[in-house]
Amino acid sequence: MFKRSRLLLGLILIIAALLTFYKIPIASSQGLTLVSAAVEGDLPLTDPDSDLWSQATAVDVPLSAQNVTKPFLLETKIKSLTARSIQNGSQIAFLVTWADDTQNDSLVRVQDFRDAVALQFPLAEGQPFFCMGQQGGNVNLWHWKADWQADLIARQDMDTKYSNMYVDLYPFADPAKGIQAGVADYTDPNYVPAMASGNLFSSPVHASPVEDLIAGGFGSLAAQAADNQNVQGFGVWDAGNWRVIFSRDLASSEADDVTFVPGKTYSVAFAVWDGANGERNGQKSTSQWVNLQFGSAAQPAAVEEQVKPQKPWWQTTQVITLVMFAVLAVLFIVGAFIYSRLPE
Repeated sequence: MFKRSRLLLGLILIIAALLTFYKIPIASSQGLTLVSAAVEGDLPLTDPDSDLWSQATAVDVPLSAQNVTKPFLLETKIKSLTARSIQNGSQIAFLVTWADDTQNDSLVRVQDFRDAVALQFPLAEGQPFFCMGQQGGNVNLWHWKADWQADLIARQDMDTKYSNMYVDLYPFADPAKGIQAGVADYTDPNYVPAMASGNLFSSPVHASPVEDLIAGGFGSLAAQAADNQNVQGFGVWDAGNWRVIFSRDLASSEADDVTFVPGKTYSVAFAVWDGANGERNGQKSTSQWVNLQFGSAAQPAAVEEQVKPQKPWWQTTQVITLVMFAVLAVLFIVGAFIYSRLPE
């Protein structure tokens, strides 16, 4: 006699065969994809209001607190950001926006922390660990800093924050200038070793508000040499929102730089720091990897119709999928009815 257990096994095998034949996953997770739209002309490297950005589809990227390794905060403030990307065949640009109630663009006082955002790209095939990569899986990072952006307008120092401060003499600067001596007057490398070594943090003038870095795991973050800093940036805070543009040539001769080739798929991850929340270093909000693809230039409608003729409605993917699910539903109902009538 045909028993329930045999019928149940048969139904499972039939459903599994149908799902396999028609490539219908039982469960799937759709990853985010950021498409860099192809545009014509110069990219808006310092204009977040340009109409060219509207040609790119915005992607909302969820963020969560980095809680894998110390130092971390269990509760960060920035929960998501919006990203767009455009490219013109020679350069690529990203526009990243997020809500932030406060503008923190100074790092002069020890109690101050800056707002910042970073993009991260794998340097090899595959996806290394999304937090700073891993050994054997280096990542290239573009780190925009709000204080560096402010320094491009007017450099901030102790005099900026404490306008009434008084110093008798800076003994290691130009003695003839005395208290009027500034950063540029420190010429003896014995007293300004960071500046003399090319440390970008000590540079009196920033060429860009973006620092180009490389990492291969926690604790390995290192800035590229000053001559290899080839990422440009621009950021503006307005009405509780940061809008930051990253830009660079698609190709780079630097071994520690990601090189973009239209037609290939890449990965990008994001990180944001909220200075008002004391976030710095590993205390930040991070994303998982997001797919990065390159869009092609739009073709005229007439050409598209010739290249891709319309299918009959009964051959469309949507109709075929609905039919398959209808068949599965009928099999389930019939099987359940027969199952209820069979002996244990």
